[in-house]
Amino acid sequence: MADRFAARAAFLPLAGLAVLISLVSCGRMPGISHAAPADGGPPAPAPSSSAPSASLAKLDPCTLLSPQDRSSAGLTGQGKPKTIGEARACDWTVPSTFGVTVTLDETNGLANLDLSDGKRTKKDVGSHQAVQVSGRRGTCAVLLDVGGAQSVQIDVNNANFADSALACSRASDVAGLLEPKLP
Repeated sequence: MADRFAARAAFLPLAGLAVLISLVSCGRMPGISHAAPADGGPPAPAPSSSAPSASLAKLDPCTLLSPQDRSSAGLTGQGKPKTIGEARACDWTVPSTFGVTVTLDETNGLANLDLSDGKRTKKDVGSHQAVQVSGRRGTCAVLLDVGGAQSVQIDVNNANFADSALACSRASDVAGLLEPKLP
């Protein structure tokens, strides 16, 4: 009987990690929506069939971070590709520590993202304009403007659901590593 209780007690932290992974896997922080522009107006029309000259289409979100980049960012393993809506994304998880999702969004520029929740800070990351959105409960996102109707979104969630400043530091580090590789 004692072994059964010990097994359940060991399972509880894993259940918390599963919740974190599902948050990271969603690839979006709460409050960052792709339905309407930040000014509350109607959703932007779909982009025209002519692709912009600088496109994210040729990039793979899981290969944007080299092994050296991943090591620098504290990521210990390979990313797992996924799709969020129509956007291509990649998830990295450091068990019991944090998770990162990088999303290449070819249909939503920064003007099309609803950033109404969280503390927003405009900043530059390399030559790209960006918005950092610090959420509650150990979350942060750095959203890079790639031009037109495109953005790159770096979402970080800490496993302990605390320390948003640390999550923002991690998101900024990853954004800095990715930025030189973006159009």
